[in-house]
Amino acid sequence: MKQQILVIGAGFGGMWAALSATRLFDIHAHTDVEVTVLAPQAELRIRPRFYEPDAHQLVAPIGELFDSVGVKFIKGAAEDINVQQKHVGYIDTSGTKHVCSYDKLVLATGSRLAMPNTPGVAEHAFDVDQIEQAERLQNHLKSLAGLPESKGRDTVVVAGGGFTGIETATEMPARLRAILGDHADIEVIIVDRSEKVGASMGAEISKSIAEACDELGVKWCLKSSVVGVDENGVTLDDGQRIEAKTVVWTTGVRASSLTEQIPGDRDSLGRLHVDAHLKVIGQQDIFATGDVAYAATDELGNHALMTCQHAIVLGRHAGNNVAAQILGVEPTPYSQPKYVTCLDLGGWGAVYTEGWDRQVKLTRQEGKLLKTQINTVWIYPPAANRDAAWAAADPLIPIA
Repeated sequence: MKQQILVIGAGFGGMWAALSATRLFDIHAHTDVEVTVLAPQAELRIRPRFYEPDAHQLVAPIGELFDSVGVKFIKGAAEDINVQQKHVGYIDTSGTKHVCSYDKLVLATGSRLAMPNTPGVAEHAFDVDQIEQAERLQNHLKSLAGLPESKGRDTVVVAGGGFTGIETATEMPARLRAILGDHADIEVIIVDRSEKVGASMGAEISKSIAEACDELGVKWCLKSSVVGVDENGVTLDDGQRIEAKTVVWTTGVRASSLTEQIPGDRDSLGRLHVDAHLKVIGQQDIFATGDVAYAATDELGNHALMTCQHAIVLGRHAGNNVAAQILGVEPTPYSQPKYVTCLDLGGWGAVYTEGWDRQVKLTRQEGKLLKTQINTVWIYPPAANRDAAWAAADPLIPIA
């Protein structure tokens, strides 16, 4: 009977883990292991682009890709993990419960926006964390055209001045003009606790962020936080009221709650501590990758962030190493010392940085060209061709 590797999740970490595992088995001509991916859809959702309009188009089917390398796919949502008995309970599309057994498990269930208990957020705020929420926001924005012109209709408040908040806010003027017309008195406001524009992104990159926001008309409400949301706007912690029909929440991400079912240490974001081979510390047969893994990227104290930049490389290593454990060959330690960012700043362009201190290398249209290349080519799945897929899944391929 074949051994079973079960990968939970078909995001960046899960997809690349499955490809990388089958790659190593093929290299060693080992056919006694079945690699299975369990996920709600056989598609890679391009989550880094959900701040854009038309989010429903931001998916890439991966069923044929899995078929090309012999990965089995189960369509369902994992609910519980029994570490002692080595099985995972899941629900299929009809709501029927099933159990799937494994010999080795790769947890790649990603992260979710952690919605706060702030009054009115759940009822009235929007977000761009998942594709369904991004579509809900787009439908809402389109509906604004049917409302009478008013300050609230033409105002969008973005709660949070981090990466997602900035990209959402700087894209918003163009999105609103496409719906409401150039005559609309559009106002986009980022509410952030920091004392300076883009402070969470670093001192050098914040200059580009401030410049872009000035040109685009995106305002910042600093040293502030939203304490209440209703259908007509927000209330800030100093009592200030902002009339807005659209509030987008972008603060706080947390690892999948399935991490809580695996014994082990977790960081403040719920990510499981893993060793250099991405095996969950204290667990012999469980690996974690992508947003559920608290993994050191280098020997300087840096750790992987919840980004596709890290999830892709983490996935390649996790898949390779779970296969290596079965084969009894040397695993490949995860290492990703190079860190870059490319922040989309709407009509202004984009800013590209290198290093953990985010040294600016490209701005405006030069940065935008690179961002477009990343968003439309580099982060998409390889072709559904066995040789091409396995070549791309090598954990030791150079990282640009």
